[in-house]
Amino acid sequence: MADDEQDYKVGPGRPPLHTRFRKGQSGNPGGRRKKQLPALLADALNETVFVTIDGERREITKREAIVHQLVNKSTTADLRATKMLFDMMKDAEQKAGAAAPSPEPPPFTKADEQVVEQLVERIRHQILTEMAEKERQAAGSIGEDPDDG
Repeated sequence: MADDEQDYKVGPGRPPLHTRFRKGQSGNPGGRRKKQLPALLADALNETVFVTIDGERREITKREAIVHQLVNKSTTADLRATKMLFDMMKDAEQKAGAAAPSPEPPPFTKADEQVVEQLVERIRHQILTEMAEKERQAAGSIGEDPDDG
């Protein structure tokens, strides 16, 4: 074997003899990594099945089939199915609402500007009226004699 080692040339696809796996020894003793539960669930739900809808045979995913069954059961007054359907719809709406940015408000129109101007004018008039009333009260209390009471 010593002669074989000297004749052996190391190169592409020919690793050194001392680094090779021994006979009967695996290169991956732990084995392939197992799939996690979310990946297994997604794979199972994405498998296709054949169903008959309105007399027509169609190929849909198991995920779609579950939704169809849930909706059909909820229409037959199955309260548990209806509650599950409402919960799913609420979750989907919340996720869609969180993902979509809020739309920008429309720009002011001429009518909007007129309404704002009228509001500002009303508030200004009210403030001036209140200030004038306070000045009259203050002037009236200065001119009064406390003994007249």
